[in-house]
Amino acid sequence: MSNTDNTHLLPNDHINDDQLAPEPYKEKRVLNPVDRISEILFGLIMALTFTCTISVAEADRAEVRDILIGAIGCNIAWGLVDAVMFILTGMAEKGREKTILNFVRKTKNPEKAREFIADALPPIIASVLKTDTLEDMRRSLFNVPESALNTRITIKDVTVAVGIFFLVFLSTIPVAVPFTFIQDVQLALRISNLIAIVLMFTCGWLLAKYGGHNKFLMGFAMTILGVILVALTIALGG
Repeated sequence: MSNTDNTHLLPNDHINDDQLAPEPYKEKRVLNPVDRISEILFGLIMALTFTCTISVAEADRAEVRDILIGAIGCNIAWGLVDAVMFILTGMAEKGREKTILNFVRKTKNPEKAREFIADALPPIIASVLKTDTLEDMRRSLFNVPESALNTRITIKDVTVAVGIFFLVFLSTIPVAVPFTFIQDVQLALRISNLIAIVLMFTCGWLLAKYGGHNKFLMGFAMTILGVILVALTIALGG
């Protein structure tokens, strides 16, 4: 009879090293990969709605220049809108968090407080937490300092907002560059579209890396989705 006590072993304690799951992608930047890639895709699609309307047969350099100025101006405007909205929504979320924290700390209904705590956690984690664990978390929240309840705009908020603006704005540049250096409008348009396809595929690849999905499949799916969204935007007069 084995003297080994198996009562405290977890299900993954019997997994061999070659069966272990890869460590998830970890991000330490102020703007997470999903947000960064989303902003790049948004700016890229906006730029393509301009460049894809260029008539290869009829467009001259002046018309191309006007279209590129319009694309850059549009992305500057939307970059500013996204940046401002990020700050405003961030303030709203901080206010919501402060309201919930105040309720949890001052309510006489601990069961309701535990519900709010569970709602704030990822569903898969909340589903395995026992009442005692949630109660310990509730009691720990009484030790949160008042300085943590600050709802004002911080340097980090401004930094992220500036980053959002530049992501939307700079995503226009790769698509516009071929028209700046290549005189042949048809060739410039083809190279511009090729660059856009590569960028959309790369965005899909990075999203798949972050989410643990198939990189090639996500890359192709993102490319096709981007082309469809550009076509719809143009068709709807965007």
